[in-house]
Order: sequence, then structure tokens, then C-alpha cells
Amino acid sequence: MSVDQAVQSLAAKVRELKPIIETEEATKTAFIIPFISTVLGYDVTDPREVIPEYTADVGVKRGEKVDFAIKSGDDFRFLIECKKIGEPLRLDHANQLVRYFNVTDTEFAILTNGEVYEFYAQLDAVNRMDEKPFMTIDLSNIDARVFPHLEMCTKTRFDSETIAASAEQLKYISEIRKVLSAQFKEPDADWVRLISSRVTSRRMTAQNLEIFTKLVSTAQSQFLKDEANRRLRSAQDFDDAHGEVSAPETATVVEEVSETATSDIVTTEEELQAFGIIRAICCSEVPVSDITLRDAKSYCAILYKDNNRKPIARLFFDRKVPRIVFFDSAREPHVFDLSGVDEIYNYSQILRERCMALRDE
Repeated sequence: MSVDQAVQSLAAKVRELKPIIETEEATKTAFIIPFISTVLGYDVTDPREVIPEYTADVGVKRGEKVDFAIKSGDDFRFLIECKKIGEPLRLDHANQLVRYFNVTDTEFAILTNGEVYEFYAQLDAVNRMDEKPFMTIDLSNIDARVFPHLEMCTKTRFDSETIAASAEQLKYISEIRKVLSAQFKEPDADWVRLISSRVTSRRMTAQNLEIFTKLVSTAQSQFLKDEANRRLRSAQDFDDAHGEVSAPETATVVEEVSETATSDIVTTEEELQAFGIIRAICCSEVPVSDITLRDAKSYCAILYKDNNRKPIARLFFDRKVPRIVFFDSAREPHVFDLSGVDEIYNYSQILRERCMALRDE
């Protein structure tokens, strides 16, 4: 079972059983042990790999226990601290995890309540657990973009240097997105000064700062509305042009769409999510790095080795009903409408067979 399938299966189990789970031990048994086994791929019955209730004697602290230690030989891979499902995850409630992490050769840790899994590293200081996770997996709201990174954490793919490099990117992208989100909601003085310096030479006195705070806030709001309207117009134009044709005719149109990039191209959140799902599915057949995205004005192409002549799929998301197009060995397109991005998982076998064919060409 691939990582994406294992995560989806566990998420369904969490949805079903969450209302009846009342203790931390039940959370471990129902959700966390299956995560270690089916998602990360470790043998939970082998104490050489997975050690429950690992005793952590640190300084004057004796007999403290970490819920799970995952090892490979003498090396720690993960320390895992568990909470009851539904409990908020806070590091100040997991002191023993932080302390033990900081005095061992462990490079990665997981804090989880069975539904949310926070992955920690030591990016900010050696042998000191970061205060913020580099990756979060929420089974109630799965972000498919994390699957390639989660794949690196599995038993068969584990490589600490690769995970650390990926972790640094994930952590900073996540933090930057939070900063941008906060500034778009309520810009602070530094943000206003930065933006204003690009459009005026006025000195930012208290009065001017107040004026430009309102202007920046208004401009950002208008930008978001304009971008939303642009997408709606694009979707409407696409439907007007192609909405009445049959599936085979649509497929022909899809093949003939120009792939020339323009400055109007915007790779959307949904396209990135779809790309993440496709990479997660296809990485069982080809290296993740061989699955690439190339956006165009009318569609978003998923290619093998960034080769325009080796398409894996095309995404048509700038329309009322999102559409995905797959290609067979003869490069004939097969068109499917989607009710949501997650529906791409229904076509996992098609994607894997396409990747195998491209790999063996």
C-alpha cells in the first residue's frame, strides 16, 4: 500500500472511531500504532524497531518515558509523544519529549493526538528540538502536498539528510504563508512601510503611516477580489468555448491547446494540491523528482522529466467543473470531470500505469 493510500485509509478510520475514543491508550491502539505500521512502515511487533514506553533518564529526571522510540540498529529515527485524540498539541505539554530529544542523537520527533501529526527537527540549533514543526499532517484535512515529504520518512526511504533539507523548505514555506496571510488580513507598520516605499518617497510619519495603512489594506483587498474575478471569467470563457462538446471532441481540443506561457499564468492552490497528489501516487513507480509541473495559460501540465512530449496528465481547473486529462500509451487523451481535487485518488492505477510506460520507454 502506498503512503497516500495508507493515509487516506487511516483518515477514514479516524472519522469512524473518533467519537468513541476516550483515552490516550485507546488513541494509541486505534490510530497511532497503525500510523507507525501502515504509513511509516515499521514493524510494531519488533522491539528492535519500535519500542513502546521508552525510558528516558535525563539528568535528575529518572524514569520518564517517551511513548514510542523508533530505531534502526543503534540509531534513533523518531521519538513519538502521544496525546488523547482531540487534545491540542502543545510542546509545553510534552516536556519529556523535548528534554530527551535534546540529549540524544535523535534528529526527528513526532507529537500527535492520533489525528494530527506534527513532525519536528533540529533546524534552528544542533541537538535542540525546534519550537515549531516542519510538517503537519491533519487527517481531518489532508494536504496532499506533504505526501512526497512523508514518503521520505518511511522505513524504506528514510534518509536523514534528505529529510532535513526537505524539512527546512517546508518549515519556512509554512511560516512565510502564515506571515503573508496575517499581513493580508491586517497589515502591520513594517509591511506598510515596505509596500509604501515602492510607490512614494514620503517620509512615513505617524499621519502618513495611518493613511497608507488604509491604502495598503484597500489595495490588497481589491487585488484578491480582482484575482477571484479573473478566475471566474476564465472559467466562464472556457465553458462558453467548450462546454457543449462531447468528451471525445473535448479531448481533441485539449490536445490542441497552446502551451505557450504568458505573464497571466497563476499556478493555483488547487493545482498545487493536485500536483502533490499525483506525485504521491506516482512516486511508487518513478522518482519524485521526475514528476514535474509546467503551468500554461489554459491548463496545468504534469510531465515526466519535464518533457513536453511525455505528459502524465493535464489539469483544467479554471472552469466551473474541474477536469483532468490522462494519456494512454498512444498519447490519446481520456477526459474526466472532478467533483474535488481528492477525487484524483480514484485514478491512481491509471497514473501508475502511465508512469511505468514512460519509465520503460
